[in-house]
Amino acid sequence: MVIATGGANVIEGSAPMTTPVIRENKGTALVNIKNEEEENYKIVKSPMVGTFYASSAPEKDPFVKVGDKVHKGQVLCIVEAMKLMNEIESEFDGEIVEICVNNEDVVEYGKPLFKIK
Repeated sequence: MVIATGGANVIEGSAPMTTPVIRENKGTALVNIKNEEEENYKIVKSPMVGTFYASSAPEKDPFVKVGDKVHKGQVLCIVEAMKLMNEIESEFDGEIVEICVNNEDVVEYGKPLFKIK
């Protein structure tokens, strides 16, 4: 080991200092379970870039809420694109598990909007 005693303190060693890393596999099981659960979901994605609206007007109730049963063809939301209001319909029968965006969020093409079980 060399220690310089000049204007700057420099320490040089021959062996690198290491810190032991302990890894646990507990997180892996949770990730696998979550992935399996997500595989059972059907995702409704935005077909265009625009603004997401949960209801037809600000004072109206949302088209759907978490826990609602939906049917194929039922309107789930509106995506406004270039001043046109586009109704987004469910492609599946099932139950709304998650609404992935907030009202008035800007959404991209392919962004998940709803998870249906």
